[in-house]
Amino acid sequence: MNLKKTPLRKCIACQEMKSKKELIRIVANKEGQVHLDTHGKAHGRGAYVCNRAECFEKIKKTKALNRAFKRDVPDEVYSALAEKSQEGSDH
Repeated sequence: MNLKKTPLRKCIACQEMKSKKELIRIVANKEGQVHLDTHGKAHGRGAYVCNRAECFEKIKKTKALNRAFKRDVPDEVYSALAEKSQEGSDH
C-alpha cells in the first residue's frame, strides 16, 4: 500500500515547513500582477505564508514579498492578506 506524500512548503515569514494546505499562496504572474491564489493552482511564481497574524505583520514590515518576487508588491496585496488573516482568526 502506497502512502501519498503531503507536499510541504516554507512560510516566507517564520521559515517553518508546513503542509501546503495550511499555507496561503501569493502568486506573481508574467504580466507582473501579484495576487492571492486561493485555489493554489494559479500560474506564476508562488510564495507561501502561514495563516497567522504575526506572519502577515512580519512580511509587511520586512517587505518579504518584494524579495521573493524580485519586484515591488503593491500595498493592496498586503491589505488582502491582512483581511484573509482576519477571516482565518474568526473561524
